[in-house]
Order: sequence, then C-alpha cells, then structure tokens
Amino acid sequence: MERQVIRYADVRRPDLRWPFPDRMSERLSGKRVLALRRRSKYILLDLSSDETLIIHLGMSGRILISEAQVGAFHHSHPAPEKHDHVVFEMESGARVVFNDARRFGAMDLVATPELETHWLLKDIGPEPLGNDFNEAYLEESLRGRNTPIKSALLDQKIVAGLGNIYVCEALNRAGISPRRKAGNVSTARIARLVPIIRDVLTEAISAGGSSLRDYRQADGELGYFQHTFRAYDREGAPCRTQDCDGTIQRIVQSGRSTYYCSRCQR
Repeated sequence: MERQVIRYADVRRPDLRWPFPDRMSERLSGKRVLALRRRSKYILLDLSSDETLIIHLGMSGRILISEAQVGAFHHSHPAPEKHDHVVFEMESGARVVFNDARRFGAMDLVATPELETHWLLKDIGPEPLGNDFNEAYLEESLRGRNTPIKSALLDQKIVAGLGNIYVCEALNRAGISPRRKAGNVSTARIARLVPIIRDVLTEAISAGGSSLRDYRQADGELGYFQHTFRAYDREGAPCRTQDCDGTIQRIVQSGRSTYYCSRCQR
C-alpha cells in the first residue's frame, strides 16, 4: 500500500471493537499512503491528508491483499465475504481487505502530528528490536515489581508488541520461570533475556509468524514458526532444552495460557 492511492474505502459496517471514525470512507478515499509503519501491535498508515490510520488486528483480524492484474490477463476480485469489514480498492488495481470474524479489531483516524499523544499509543514502551530496549532499561523497568516476569513482559508499557507466544518462548530459552517475580530476576539473567527476545522475534518474522487458528500472512499463506516452538502449546511434551529431562507444563496467568518447563526454568 505504501506510496499508493486509496481509490475507494468501502466501510461495510459501523463498528468493530468500537465505532469507526466519523466519515471514515470519505476521509480515506482518494488519499495517498505516504508511509506504512508499525508501533507495538498497531499498524500505522500515514496519509496525504496529514492524518494517520491506526489499525489493530485484535484476536482474529487479518489483512489480505489481492492483485487484480496478473501478467497480460485481468482477474476480477472475488465478492467481499461476510467478515470483510473494510475493503480498500487501490488505484493500482489491488484490493486490501480487513477481515475479522470476532470483531475484536479496531481502527481510528488521527491527525499525524498528534499521533504520539493518542490514547492508544502514548504510554507504550520501547520496541523490542529497537536500541531503546536494552539490559539497563529492562532492569530499571522491572526493579521492585512483584508481578510475575511473564506478566511484566506482556505489559505494553514496559515493552511494545510482545505477545503471549513469544514471551513463553523467550523465557524458556532463557531458563527463567514465568512464575518468578519480575523484580527478582537478576542482572545476569536480564542480560541474557534481552538478546533472546530479539532472536525469538527475528526468527518468527523470518518464518512468517505463527499460524495456530486464525492467523494468515497478507497473501493468505500460513506462517510456520509454530513448527519450532520449544514451549508454547506443547503441554506434556518433552522439554527441548539440551540435557533437560523435564516436560512442558501449562498454567494460567492473568487469564492467558503459559507453557514452561519447571525443571530447567527457575
């Protein structure tokens, strides 16, 4: 979508998780996408109207892209499906669809200069792949916290965009129990954890993400990082840590499933 013009934005329902912005179709149609970027779990489209479209996929939302022109042959797009809630018809002939069966996703439009103070973004912590997320920062952020380290790493105010799967995987690789109080994780273990978080995310991105139920890439293909899980969704399976004869257990923390090995994660 970057550098392309949105010929028409077809907003096919009044809301998702909350109501769509006022006059959303009118404000998007005819605008050029100047930049496509991300902040935490939010997709950001900077528009030629000096507004930014904020998109959150929620639990089941996905963005699918199809091309109408293939070589010398023209192929029509299929009719929108039941859960195709916003359809962007691009000037290039491509179609970009926001599909969300559970409707936990969301969209908002905000003046681009005011983006950093928007209520969805203003309190978000540093990006885990950015330079601001480092050992010193994480140690300071965790100091004195009595919450479990798993819950702390899922807190978007501490670090942006880390999801449940990748926190489970990072803690397993780092040998840190998800039950351990965040404030009790030693400096040495934090120093080990930070690069492991980066490695897990980099590997997942290269693998196209993790497809367990609803997730698809923009071209409709599945991700395949789930085939290399060491902990997540492996309850009762042998731990994959070298020289560990433990098994993966499942517990519930803050309403989310946590998978870990109690033998090698301390």
